Amino acid sequence: MNTLHAEVVEPLAESYRLQVFFVYTSISYCMLSNPSMVFLKGDVYRNPLYSYYGVCRLQALGFPEHARLRLRCKDKLNSLAISVMNQWPGVKLRVTEGWDEDGHHFEESLHYEGRAVDITTSDRDKSKYGTLSRLAVEAGFDWVYYESKAHIHCSVKAENSVAAKSGGCFPASARVRLKGGAMKEVKDLKVGDEVLAADESGNLVYSPFLMFADRDGARRRTFRVIETKSPRTRISLTEAHLLFTAQNFTLTETFAGDVEPGQEVMIVEEGGAGRRIRAVRVDRIYEEAREGWFAPLTGHGTIVVDDVLTSCYAAVRNQKLAHLAFAPVRLVHKVAPFLFHGSLQDDGVHWYADFLYRIGTRILGQGAFHPLSMEDKS
Repeated sequence: MNTLHAEVVEPLAESYRLQVFFVYTSISYCMLSNPSMVFLKGDVYRNPLYSYYGVCRLQALGFPEHARLRLRCKDKLNSLAISVMNQWPGVKLRVTEGWDEDGHHFEESLHYEGRAVDITTSDRDKSKYGTLSRLAVEAGFDWVYYESKAHIHCSVKAENSVAAKSGGCFPASARVRLKGGAMKEVKDLKVGDEVLAADESGNLVYSPFLMFADRDGARRRTFRVIETKSPRTRISLTEAHLLFTAQNFTLTETFAGDVEPGQEVMIVEEGGAGRRIRAVRVDRIYEEAREGWFAPLTGHGTIVVDDVLTSCYAAVRNQKLAHLAFAPVRLVHKVAPFLFHGSLQDDGVHWYADFLYRIGTRILGQGAFHPLSMEDKS
C-alpha cells in the first residue's frame, strides 16, 4: 500500500486524487477494524501495521473493561500506524505499553482505562521521536508528550465526554447578513432567508439557507474566539468547524482549532465599490462559554458570520468533499422545497448529518475526522 501511495498517487491528475485516497483509506480501515484488537488472556496482540511489545497478561477471572484499548484510542493508534508507514517505509509503530496490570503508574493513570499508550518507532531511533509526536497529534490523540527519553506518551479523552465531541457550530447570538442588508442572529434563520456567503471563486453572493446541520438553543458550550485587530472583528465557533485562511495567496480550509495568531482569515468589509473580501491577520485567540449552538447550511456551503467568511461544514478538512456529501440536500431543496418548510426543526444533530458522520467514520475511519467532530449522544 505504501508503494501505491508513493508511486501512483503523486502522478495522478487532481481530479483522481480524491478517488485514490478514498480507496486507499477504505482498504486501510478494513484491515485495521479487527475485533482482535482487544487483548486476549495470556496473548500479545500484533497488528500487521504496528508492533506491540508490551506483555498483557489479563486476570484469569475474566476480561475487565479497563484491560482493553478503548475504541477512540484504537482508532487514533491505527491512523498513526499508517502515518508511520508512509513517513518511514519499512518502519513500524512500536507500542511499549497499553494497559498496565502491574501498577507502575499513578492511580489516576489513563493506562488503567485503555485510553493511553506509550510509543516509539520499531527501530527505536530517537531522532524520529519529534516527527513521531507530530504524527500522533495529526492522528487525533488529545495529549502527546515526552514522558521519558525512552518513549512518547499518547492518550485520548473519554468517549462519553461532552468535551470530546463538540461538533461544528456558532453560538446562538452570532449574526449573519440577509439580502437587503439587515442583520439576523443565526438562531432566528428561517428556510427562505438568503444570507451573505461566497461562491467557489471567492465572490460574495447571497445563498439560500437550507437547514441546521445541528442546533441546540438552551445548553452552553465552549467556543473558540478568533479576533482581528485592524479592522476589529470577532468570531466565535467550535474547534472542529472550518473557516478559510490565506496561505500563499490561496484560500485554504482550516479547522478553527488550528488557527493561530499571525495567520490571516478572510473578512468582509465595506468599501467604496461595495463589500469585498480581504485577508486580515489574527490578533488573539481565546475561549469563552456561550449559550446555544447552531450550524446553518447554505446552498453554497459557505456563510459570512460576524463579518468573517467561514464554511458551513465541520469534522473533515475538505470543503469540496463535504459540499459534495450534502448534494442530496440541495437537490431535494430544489425539486421539493416544501419539504423544508413547516414546523420548526427540532434541537439536535439533523438525521442526514448524523448519517453522513456514521457512514464516513466506517468508510474513512475515525482518523479522517477531527477528534472533536460530533456531539456525544449518551
